[in-house]
Amino acid sequence: MAKRRRRKMKLITKLIISFLSLMIVLVGAYFGRHAYMNYRLRMEQQQTIERQAKEKRDFIKRVAPEAQRMQAKYHVMSSITIAQAILESNWGKSQLSKEDNNLFGIKGTGANSKLFTTREYVNGQWITIKGRFKVYDSWDASIADHTRLMLEGTYYKSDNYEPVVKAQNYQEAAQALQDANYATDPNYAQKLIQIIQTYDLDQYDR
Repeated sequence: MAKRRRRKMKLITKLIISFLSLMIVLVGAYFGRHAYMNYRLRMEQQQTIERQAKEKRDFIKRVAPEAQRMQAKYHVMSSITIAQAILESNWGKSQLSKEDNNLFGIKGTGANSKLFTTREYVNGQWITIKGRFKVYDSWDASIADHTRLMLEGTYYKSDNYEPVVKAQNYQEAAQALQDANYATDPNYAQKLIQIIQTYDLDQYDR
């Protein structure tokens, strides 16, 4: 009787040990998979961050040479030109910049323009409007026309952007653009300044 009881206890002990071992394996597998999934997620996020950072560096490298060429000839600061291109085109990803090479949202008329939907800040709120915007053969052409706009002004005021061209630093130039109503965004100047400082764009002014 005692032997039978001992055998039964041994069997129960083995079953308990087997059950606990299985639970340990299952729990380990669960947490191991969870840790692996978290690792993969972190890696994918890091890769996304690195890819986006590279895309931004590539965009700056692509537009900087023409911006610097325009600065050398006409004194429109490269940092301002690059920052505007970034802000207005969302790093070259906007439909207008991808399809029509218009980096700055410059409006136009006639055959070399296209009807496009955009947002503007009017009477204290953002509204959606339709307008005609210029079409260019290349981003360089867009940058050159942006410089021309700074030099020649608008049809209603030829010296509208003169303070931008004569600015002594990018902070003055950014504020001059806002004062000249280049964009309807009330925070336009601060956004340009922040972009310039974040990506050290003033290095292209030297």
